[in-house]
Amino acid sequence: MPKLVRLYIRQVIIGYLLSAVFVTLLLSLNVANLWHLVTHTSGGWIAVVMLFIFNGVVFAGVQFGIAIMRMSEDDNDAGRGKRIAFDTPTVPQDGRIAVRVDEQTS
Repeated sequence: MPKLVRLYIRQVIIGYLLSAVFVTLLLSLNVANLWHLVTHTSGGWIAVVMLFIFNGVVFAGVQFGIAIMRMSEDDNDAGRGKRIAFDTPTVPQDGRIAVRVDEQTS
């Protein structure tokens, strides 16, 4: 199996594990009285399954995106953002800068 496919499958598994933890925490902490709503409604299990699947899709996508972004091959990068180098103007040794003034006619 190609390395990229193996990486994708691993990140999807991690994303769905995170989704399971997230949904479990939502239900156990009873956020917005969700536990009562799920347990006292006839279709409450569908809501739990949908929460798990849709959060799994989001977490897996984010997990895979982070994994791809970290695959940089730049050896000179010290872990910080890319730096843009600007050329600084040189100042003559005597410290004087010639300024030209154009007279404007009005």
